[in-house]
Amino acid sequence: VQLQASGGGLVQAGGSLRLSCATTRTGFTIRGLGWYRQVPGKQRELVADISDGGTTKYAESVEGRFTISRDNAKNTVNLQMHSLKPEDTAVYYCHARATRWGRSYVNEFWGQGAKVTVSS
Repeated sequence: VQLQASGGGLVQAGGSLRLSCATTRTGFTIRGLGWYRQVPGKQRELVADISDGGTTKYAESVEGRFTISRDNAKNTVNLQMHSLKPEDTAVYYCHARATRWGRSYVNEFWGQGAKVTVSS
């Protein structure tokens, strides 16, 4: 599974950004897609996740401001971010959980990071 993220950038506090992640998944079935973020010196943390059934999960810090969605036809996952705060500044990583066809073991895959900078 390959993941290609896009859409990061610089925005003022209170603004909005949209991250997108295109996936290629030959031989795999995507089980879940998500976004994580990381700042220097800290662990990577879950921002939002969406299962193959459409169930979403959000970090408490972004609940109500961020929305994750997936387009199964286009094999993409998006993160719409509103009311951005300086503390949202981080490198955002696209993440996928996938199983090989006919197998049950869940593999994890990461995309390259997309830098998001929110100025105060």
